Amino acid sequence: MAKNFAEIGFSAAAKKLQEKHGSRKTYSRMESQTAYSGLGKHEQSFIAQRDSFYMATSGENGFPYIQHRGGPKGFLKVLDENRLGFIDFKGNMKYISVGNIATNNKVSLFMVDYPNKRRLKLYAKAEIVELKDNPELFQNLDLEDYKFQPERMMVFNIEAFDWNCPQHITPRFTVEEVEEALKPQYEHIKNLEAEITELKAKLGL
Repeated sequence: MAKNFAEIGFSAAAKKLQEKHGSRKTYSRMESQTAYSGLGKHEQSFIAQRDSFYMATSGENGFPYIQHRGGPKGFLKVLDENRLGFIDFKGNMKYISVGNIATNNKVSLFMVDYPNKRRLKLYAKAEIVELKDNPELFQNLDLEDYKFQPERMMVFNIEAFDWNCPQHITPRFTVEEVEEALKPQYEHIKNLEAEITELKAKLGL
C-alpha cells in the first residue's frame, strides 16, 4: 500500500516544477509526514452522502479516460476503512473503463460536494467482480427502491486520499436540496393561504 497521496501523485516532473516555482519544500514535508492509515469517519461519511463521482482510468494506448458514475445517494458504499464498492449498472455498453481496468487496475476517484465546496480525491486499485462470483458482496451493495439492471460489481482498494481546497468550486444544488431549503417558505405560504380563506369566509366573500 502506498505511503501517502503525494508519493503517488508527485512524479519526477512534478517535483521539478515544484522546485522551479518554490513549493517543493512544503510538499516535501507533506510527503514525509503524511501516511495513509485508512479512511477516517469524516471521509467515510462524505463518501456515503455522494450521489456521483468521477473515475479516471488509463487505456493500453496511454490515453486516460474519465467517466461520471451516478446513482442514488450512497450507491458507492464503504465496505471497510480500505475498500469501497458499487454495483455497475448496465449502460451504453462501451465498456471503456472496464476494459481499461482489465489491463491497468490503477484508478483515480474524484468526489465533489458542490453546496459545501468540498472535494475528495483518492487513488485506488480497482477489482471487477462478476455477479455470480460473490452473491454476498452483491447483498452488501444492493440498492433498495431503485430500479437498475446490474451488470457487474466494482471494488476499490484505497491506496491514498487527499482533500482539495475549495477554491473555484461553484456551489450547485440538486432539485431535492432546493426543495428541502424551500420547505419553510412553502409551509408559510400554505398557512397564509389558509388564513386568507378563513378571513374570506368570515367576511362572506
